[in-house]
Amino acid sequence: MARQALRRVEVTVRGVDEMGYVQLGGVDQWVTIRGEDLSNPLLICLHGGPGFPEAWLQRYFNAVLEKSFTIVYWDQRGAGRSFTPGMAKSSMTVEQFISDLDQLVDFVCRRVGQRKVVLFGHSWGSALGMLYAGRFPEKVSVYVGGAQIGDWAAAESASYALTLAEAERSNNRKALNALRTIGPPPYPASSVFTERTWSQRLDGQLGPAMLWNMTRIALSGPEPVLFNLRRTMRGFRFSMDAMWAEVSTLNLTKLVPTLRMPVFFFLGRRDHWVVPDTSVTYFNALTAPEKTLVWFERSGHEMFADEPDKFNRTMVDLVRPVASADLRAAA
Repeated sequence: MARQALRRVEVTVRGVDEMGYVQLGGVDQWVTIRGEDLSNPLLICLHGGPGFPEAWLQRYFNAVLEKSFTIVYWDQRGAGRSFTPGMAKSSMTVEQFISDLDQLVDFVCRRVGQRKVVLFGHSWGSALGMLYAGRFPEKVSVYVGGAQIGDWAAAESASYALTLAEAERSNNRKALNALRTIGPPPYPASSVFTERTWSQRLDGQLGPAMLWNMTRIALSGPEPVLFNLRRTMRGFRFSMDAMWAEVSTLNLTKLVPTLRMPVFFFLGRRDHWVVPDTSVTYFNALTAPEKTLVWFERSGHEMFADEPDKFNRTMVDLVRPVASADLRAAA
């Protein structure tokens, strides 16, 4: 079935701590399930990229949520420990990822004895999560989008324009040359890396302090990211190269105009990658039974790491009661 089925590491009377490979769509994919009480809502974290696993950050900054949710961390097809050399690029499609996620949802629901999941999708994961929640509303109790994608092409254009304007304001000739060389989107994945790097540098987020902090987390955190760094970066490049042309044209305002469950958008005020104005446009257009927009005033793209206390508190105080009420109604 898989190279390594989920293995039980530690189990309390009511909790779970399991990790290993699960075969999804014919490919072994790395899954971790952690929680202190299996009666808590089941939360699946959908990382960004495509191809950038975030469990190492989430388990460092947000592990306290394992007291209130049973959390599933998933290295998606082609990402992190789910990447293997020789993977077929032809399998790296949005439709395949939706299918993989559906198999994962069914698997973990059986595993912990629940019927629905909470989805937290971040960046690319927010596009995947929205598409899934729109197609399988009966399996999702609450949807939470962090750095929520709406019209992806519009978000890329806004990010490029913001970065170019900052380069012009600071008269950074090196940045201006690099940005004008790649030109505005649409552009290939290689140009995305150029634009994102200059966005962070000009915003002051990519410097010695940030790099040291990331190294410290990688060294001291619960996820052994350093041991998998080369594989992780290869998977990130592979996934972006394989999927960028498709994902960067997604327009969720047209593809998912309506959801049938409560929706939360978590937006970083300083996010220059998914410019929050584009997320707000989608939020305002979206039809859902309940909609809540939460601003993270001091956050950039990763609000769960930039303001972890507020993120964790919001998940417990706002999201969990809605998910718990749905659990009780389904019982």
